[in-house]
Amino acid sequence: MKNFHPYFGMALAGFALSLPLQARQRPNIVFFLVDDMGWQETSVPFWERPTPLNNRYHTPNMERLANMGVKFTQAYACAISSPSRCSLLSGMNAARHRVTNWTIHFNRTTDSPSDSVDLPEWNCNGIQPEKAQSNTNFGRATFITPLPQLLHDHGYYTILCGKAHFGAQQTPGENPLEMGFDINIAGAANGGPGSYLAAENYGHGDFHVGGLEKYYEKGTFLTEALTLEAIEYLKKPIAEKKPFFLYMSHYAIHIPYQPDTRFTSNYQDRDGQGVYDEQLKARLNKSEINHAALVEGMDKSLGDLMDFLEQHPKTAQNTIIIFISDNGGQGVAVRQGREDYDQNWPARAGKGSAYLGGIKEPMIVYWPKVTKAGTVNDNRVMIEDFFPSLLEMAGVKSYKTLQNVDGVSFVDLLKQPNKRRERTFIWHFPNIWTTGVSREEGYGAYSAIMKGDYHLVYFWETREKHLFNIKEDIGERNDISTAQPILTQQLAQELSDSLRAYSAQRPTWKRNKQQVPWPDEP
Repeated sequence: MKNFHPYFGMALAGFALSLPLQARQRPNIVFFLVDDMGWQETSVPFWERPTPLNNRYHTPNMERLANMGVKFTQAYACAISSPSRCSLLSGMNAARHRVTNWTIHFNRTTDSPSDSVDLPEWNCNGIQPEKAQSNTNFGRATFITPLPQLLHDHGYYTILCGKAHFGAQQTPGENPLEMGFDINIAGAANGGPGSYLAAENYGHGDFHVGGLEKYYEKGTFLTEALTLEAIEYLKKPIAEKKPFFLYMSHYAIHIPYQPDTRFTSNYQDRDGQGVYDEQLKARLNKSEINHAALVEGMDKSLGDLMDFLEQHPKTAQNTIIIFISDNGGQGVAVRQGREDYDQNWPARAGKGSAYLGGIKEPMIVYWPKVTKAGTVNDNRVMIEDFFPSLLEMAGVKSYKTLQNVDGVSFVDLLKQPNKRRERTFIWHFPNIWTTGVSREEGYGAYSAIMKGDYHLVYFWETREKHLFNIKEDIGERNDISTAQPILTQQLAQELSDSLRAYSAQRPTWKRNKQQVPWPDEP
């Protein structure tokens, strides 16, 4: 189905003639995307008050960016990487694009098994560029007009640096150059790094990070190598006075938690053991030390990019910087034996979970002469909202897309910081992320709706509905579905209606091969 943007109507020929002048006036955009970073894994507080986790981490450049721009305290994404990244590039809700779990191999799913349900045939090959529709060799993919392609077509020099994870191996979508990027630095189908260490060639096999061979002998940590490459490739559009879109997509802070020795000592005592953490009432273990160092290394990258831009004042004065993560912080692999919501406390659970710890993100926006320095915005923003927002920031008012765009631009919230608007969000994950995680902590096949102060989660395997007042109970420990049956049913109805409108897929019962009922069905 064709989706025509409401502003579409300008003659394309006339637009092409005026492109050079318009392109010169367009702002540059640095989109700084972190992998698996929870909303509390920073010294910047995103809650109503600082938490012990904010004291653990050292992110001075995030603090610097927040002091320059606006901090969003209600930013959300999908609970898993690929769905978020596909929503970002398409503007589609995950229920619509159907890339609901993480992708890697051609025509192969990554689901863990369920004892009670068979999972639907989701689009395990990821998103694919519109021009690939003629390729009839594969299905289980969603064809789109990608965000970087639209920016490229409107005069932007587009750079991807780091993790891509848009499409499976052996598909056009695995190659960022097919998705509208002019430059691809180390992006492919892999959803994480095989290694952060140059001595290990940044990994091997499916998770090898390629194209960085010149750093092997130098011993450069992966985060630093990507930053150096990004800065080098920015020199061309700056010299040519051409607007650029840098999609700075770090592999950090994804596993493996290897030591970034530039920063590990900041989290160790004199004997090399972990410093004492007041929240844990224990010393940081090796994984936590390395994890904190990964966070600080990521923050240094942000600072290095900001420093580089400030060396070119005219460029800096016309460059938007956006910071966001793709899903909640890793809650099950950092500190074994602890409650798995520790990394996102006071939110519950982490990456892969239906609860807030899996979907709540740190988000900062700096737009010179638009955002007000050091401000806070508590309006809700969803990952698919970046598609129309970035295009509006870029001054791209006339475009058409192959896909239906579900995201809503938040540019008005940047220009009118006192504006309030209500948003209802839908999540759909009819998948099983991984084994060995607790269903009680939300790690299962689920769909969810957030409206007003309430978050309703429907679990497909058990057909249970859990309702939480997240304003009063951010830890989602008090299920009020029994106490609020009418509200529960109303939200279940709205969730079901939305899923049907998206043509969402759903599991089937193993015992009789019938589809599991929608949340509103008895």
